[in-house]
Amino acid sequence: MSPQKPRILNDYRDLFWSLIPLVLIAVVFAGLASQCSFAANGPTQGQIPHFDVKAALNADARTLPFPIRNPAVPADWKPNSGSRESISGTGGGPISTVGYITTQGTYMRFSQSNATEEALARFVLGGPRYGSGTEQVAGQKWVVYAEPGAESAWVADFGQSRALITGAGNKEAFTTLAQAITTTQPIAK
Repeated sequence: MSPQKPRILNDYRDLFWSLIPLVLIAVVFAGLASQCSFAANGPTQGQIPHFDVKAALNADARTLPFPIRNPAVPADWKPNSGSRESISGTGGGPISTVGYITTQGTYMRFSQSNATEEALARFVLGGPRYGSGTEQVAGQKWVVYAEPGAESAWVADFGQSRALITGAGNKEAFTTLAQAITTTQPIAK
C-alpha cells in the first residue's frame, strides 16, 4: 500500500481526476437511455400536426352565436391547432381559436369571439394589457397590444364579433393574417 497524501495537500487536479470516471459513467448511462445525442446539425423540426381548420370553423359557425370567419391564408401556411373555450365574467363569451405555422416556421394564432375587446385581450394575453397603437389593414382598424418582452397582439372589432391575432411572427405575418381575416366574409350558418 502506498501512503495517502494528507488531505490538506489535495488540490483541484485531484478533484478533476476523481470526477472523470463519474462523468464517463453518466455519459454512458445517458447514451444507453437515448437521452443524449451528439448530432452535428443541431435540432431538427418535427412533423407539423395536421388540423382540419375548415371543418372546425364550419362547426363553430353552426353552433356559436356570432359570425365566424375562415381566412384564406397563404397556401404554404399550415393549420396545426384549434380550440373552443369560454371567457367567463363581464364582457365574456365563447371563443374559437385556430393556429397556423407560417412559411418562416413561426406560429400565428387567430381567435374570434363575441366577447368585448378588453375581455378577449385579457383572456388570450393572460392579464390586463392596453392598446399601444393601431394598424390599418384593408380598411379595418386593428388595435395593437405590444409591450417589451411580451407577445404582441392585434385586435379588430367587426361589430358582432372581435378578432385577435397573436404569435411569434413578424409584422408581415400579422399583416398577412389581418388582411385575410378582414377580406373574408363570415361563414354562412
